[in-house]
Amino acid sequence: MLDRIVKEVMDAIIAVVKGADDTMTALRTAVKNQTTGVLKDAGNLGTAATDAIAGVAEGAVRGASGIVTSSTEAVKSTVHAAIEGASETGVDILAAVRNVARGAVSGATGVGGDIALTSVAAVEGAIEAAGKVGVDVSKAVGSAVTGVIHAADNIGSEAGSTARKALLNAASLPRDVIEKAIEGGAKK
Repeated sequence: MLDRIVKEVMDAIIAVVKGADDTMTALRTAVKNQTTGVLKDAGNLGTAATDAIAGVAEGAVRGASGIVTSSTEAVKSTVHAAIEGASETGVDILAAVRNVARGAVSGATGVGGDIALTSVAAVEGAIEAAGKVGVDVSKAVGSAVTGVIHAADNIGSEAGSTARKALLNAASLPRDVIEKAIEGGAKK
């Protein structure tokens, strides 16, 4: 079922974004709409909301990869828009942040995206969205980091190490919160 969500979202993103004058705005709007739609239908689709939202993020990043000029901007915009969409459906927003980040990293690496840049972009997108949807930014960062690390570790130990280093070295991210999230993730 999750594969079907990924494929349907990917096709929808391609259809909406391809040929749009402003591809990033079209991407954000399409991702937000796909997120709210899939989350409202998750129970009927026979899948958990957490998996459904990861599938939306993965499909969106895969679909946007050949259309938008920057894959890192696609990841950042996808994460941001999916979190905004999730906030409108009443799901656990921190679980949504974690799973959106996980799906975005999986989607980007599935199409050859750079794991380091993708990891940082996913957390940056979560930070931007947290402020807009009224979620504690530190908690959102922690959830996003957990999702990123989960996706990277599933790819392999080298990818996990690369993601951790990139997150810790990114000047745009709060290092103390990143360290705490990585340390907390290691204990789980």
